[in-house]
Amino acid sequence: MISLAAPWLLLLLPLPLLVWRLAPPHRERESALRFPFFRRTAAAAGAAPRAGALVLSRPKLSVISAVLCWVLLVLALARPERVGAPITIENAARDVVMAIDISGSMDARDLATPEGERIQRLAGVREVVRAFVSGREGDRMALIVFGTSAYLQAPLTDDLETIIALLDRTEVGMAGPHTALGDAIGLSIRTFETSEIDQRLLILLSDGSDTASRMSPVNAAEIAADRGVEIYTIGVGDPDATGENRVDLTTLKEVAQRTGGQYFFAEDAASLEAVYDRIDELAPRETETLSFRPRQPLAWIPMGLAALLGGLTVLYLQLRSRRRHRAARLSEEPA
Repeated sequence: MISLAAPWLLLLLPLPLLVWRLAPPHRERESALRFPFFRRTAAAAGAAPRAGALVLSRPKLSVISAVLCWVLLVLALARPERVGAPITIENAARDVVMAIDISGSMDARDLATPEGERIQRLAGVREVVRAFVSGREGDRMALIVFGTSAYLQAPLTDDLETIIALLDRTEVGMAGPHTALGDAIGLSIRTFETSEIDQRLLILLSDGSDTASRMSPVNAAEIAADRGVEIYTIGVGDPDATGENRVDLTTLKEVAQRTGGQYFFAEDAASLEAVYDRIDELAPRETETLSFRPRQPLAWIPMGLAALLGGLTVLYLQLRSRRRHRAARLSEEPA
């Protein structure tokens, strides 16, 4: 589709006509002879006397060419452009960080499937998280794994396939045998520092109690709240276990409360899947939609045509004038 970016400039089209009608014509002086009895001589010769100036006439070709050039130049000023089909771009309106516990206790095979089979905790988490990440197309996500230390596996990106691939390659104990909840929250806060989006969500999954952090999880949660980070915590494992294998539900609840988030506990694979479904309901995918039409400027076409037409007209008139002068000289030469 062709459109004009400044159609109001077409109002300039009648400007030369107004100038021609309202402004006096250009006159050029000519030399004249003065002698006695001028009027009698003119009457005897049957000629009408004229003023000592005349209005030069223009060739029709010159007038037509000037009109067309003016129309083309005004059309170029109106900025014609080719408008393409609309293009819609969806940008994430919220950034999400997944922090997954891969400490030694995640190797326990006590996560029950709907078929009654007992599977490794991390394996069950991977299956559920994979489906959750796949369903958030358009969001930017990051992946953090933590054990004794917290590590950023993938920064904020909209390449969700990479997030899934990195999660699939994660093994129990890669980050150490202990649990550093507070460090995982702190690393998440630093990850969000590269984001310009105000809405920030951290999903923190753990099956143990904090034993290796330099900062307590609750203090880290308070800092997260100040930075506008909302934390959803998920506890998996056995709350009645002893030592480091006991999931600290109290801390997980307090971390979520300090940031205005939600706390969940998953006893088996089915309840873990229900947790992520619930998170998807509480924090649905949010996007900012930008729509635009690509525009290709076409003003160079009428400008080029005007230059070409004007040049050809001047060239033709020059050649015709030279031809007439040559013919006049030949007619004046004696035979």
